[in-house]
Amino acid sequence: MPRDTRSIFLPELQRSEIFGFLAGFGTTFAAIPDLYRMLRRRSSEGMNPMMASIMGFFQILWIYYGLLIASRPVIVWNLIAVVINFSTVAAYYHFIRKEKL
Repeated sequence: MPRDTRSIFLPELQRSEIFGFLAGFGTTFAAIPDLYRMLRRRSSEGMNPMMASIMGFFQILWIYYGLLIASRPVIVWNLIAVVINFSTVAAYYHFIRKEKL
C-alpha cells in the first residue's frame, strides 16, 4: 500500500492533496474554452447545454463526497466547476433567447 507522505515543497499538505489540486485544476477549467468562445461570439451556435448541465449535477455530488471524506481538493475544484458549468448553461439560454428575437 502506498504511503501518503508530506510534500517536500509544501509540508503542510499531503502529496495526495497536491495531486488532487493539480488534477482538479485541469478538469475544472476544461470547460472554460467553450464558455469563452460562446461569450466572445455572443452566440449559442454549436453549443449543447445538456453536457454542462449533467456535469454540473454530478459535480454537486462530488462536492458532497468531498465533504464526507473531508477532501479540500475535491470540494474546492468541484465548487468552481459547478459555477463554470452552470454559467455555460446560463449563457447558452441567454444567447438562445436573444437569437430568437
